[in-house]
Amino acid sequence: METIKHPISAPHGTAHYELTSYHFGQPGGPKAYIQAALHADEVPAMLVAQALRQRLAALDAAGKVGGEVILVPAANPIGLAQVINERPFGRFDLSNGINFNRGYPHYCEQLKVRLAGQLGSDAQANVRTIRRHLRELVAQWQPASDATTLKKTLLQMAIDADVVLDLHCENEGALHLYVGTSLCDVAQPLANLMGACAVLYTTGAGGEPFDEACSRLWWDLAAHFGPQFPIPSACMAATVELRGEVSVSYELAARDADAIIAYLGVRGMVDAGAVAVPAQGCAPTPLEGTQRVDAPHSGMLVYRREVGDAVRAGDVVADLIDPVTGETTPLSAQVDGVLFTRLSHRYVIRGMNVAKIAGATPFRSGSLLSL
Repeated sequence: METIKHPISAPHGTAHYELTSYHFGQPGGPKAYIQAALHADEVPAMLVAQALRQRLAALDAAGKVGGEVILVPAANPIGLAQVINERPFGRFDLSNGINFNRGYPHYCEQLKVRLAGQLGSDAQANVRTIRRHLRELVAQWQPASDATTLKKTLLQMAIDADVVLDLHCENEGALHLYVGTSLCDVAQPLANLMGACAVLYTTGAGGEPFDEACSRLWWDLAAHFGPQFPIPSACMAATVELRGEVSVSYELAARDADAIIAYLGVRGMVDAGAVAVPAQGCAPTPLEGTQRVDAPHSGMLVYRREVGDAVRAGDVVADLIDPVTGETTPLSAQVDGVLFTRLSHRYVIRGMNVAKIAGATPFRSGSLLSL
């Protein structure tokens, strides 16, 4: 195992940030990149990363890492330092209000120009060529702030990986994944091993999140160059939502870490012994089919369904109660699906998103992610 410290801050600043990454195995074989808590105060992800570090260190010492695995256990030192009124605030950069998991570069247009005349009929040779150009493009990025330096540092480690897992958690939720449409099959063993209640797929969620910076360019390039120049979806990137913010326990962390190690074993990246992937699992559903349940007015929120519950259109998910008059507004599902997230706050104001339901029929478009 190698430990690398990455300086994030420029000289002459009043605060200095440093990022730590752990490297297992050796470069040159299949590569996995795993990071935790890009939204810095998402503790379940960081605790899973600690369990992963212990397991990967043991596998590495035993010579059982075939290729390279990079683990970043706390991916956002800037956000970890942000506290407002004794509450951690790691989702947005307080210097500009930008979500730390948005605004990553999508290099497809530059690659269309760079790759002209360089691709052939060998898919794996095309992958190697594309990854070489990707490394060059990320290296040329000139950050203008600590936050963009952080983004560049993370992306440099992940951009040429075969597997990228971005570990997050919801405010309150059941375990679920976000993946690209062409990645559903290769992501299904991970979903089954982790016991996901939903796998939400799309060709582009909007906002340029980290996982799509690593994966979306592959299917966009394939569509541009066509079948004459085969380009596989060479990066299985997934955002893994590890339940809710207070789902913090050694038992859950151990279970999730074991499932991730098992998936790396399925992919041939570590020797995890015999891995039995559960046959049961949720059917992937389009992110465009997700219903947002929003509060039509302020009030007390009383949930009538738990995260992970299957619901039918018309089922009441929660009641919204006026605290003065007692008038109650039922908040109902409009689609058949699975209630996979809800809000931990029990008093809400008009317009707040209080729940999400994964439905099977697409009906939304545009930007599909929360801010």
